[in-house]
Amino acid sequence: MQLIMKIKKFFSQEFFKNILIHWVLIISIFINGACWGALLFFVRPVDFPIILHYNVYFGVDMIGAWWQVYLLPWVAAVIMMINMILAYFFHNYNQRIIAYILLLAAFLVQIGSAVAIGGIIRINY
Repeated sequence: MQLIMKIKKFFSQEFFKNILIHWVLIISIFINGACWGALLFFVRPVDFPIILHYNVYFGVDMIGAWWQVYLLPWVAAVIMMINMILAYFFHNYNQRIIAYILLLAAFLVQIGSAVAIGGIIRINY
């Protein structure tokens, strides 16, 4: 019960009440979850290497094991968490512009990750 009260107290701070921060975090988490869901739905364990990167100029330039495709949303989630923590600290020190830029960067990383995962799924499956 104590833990639940501490979590509620943490999320009731001014940082999470800011509507811009609130919606950017929700949309970023949703995009990352959609990336994980798409990968879990489409990527299956296989014995042969899959295409991890395709370039229109050079064609396939990176292949690897099926599990390596899961590194992309994991790295995007780590970047989102780091940027969220930094934005939280900057927001508490009244550096709101820096906090907004960090959260926007995390959002753009999620968008880039979703585009890359969509390309990987389209090429391989």
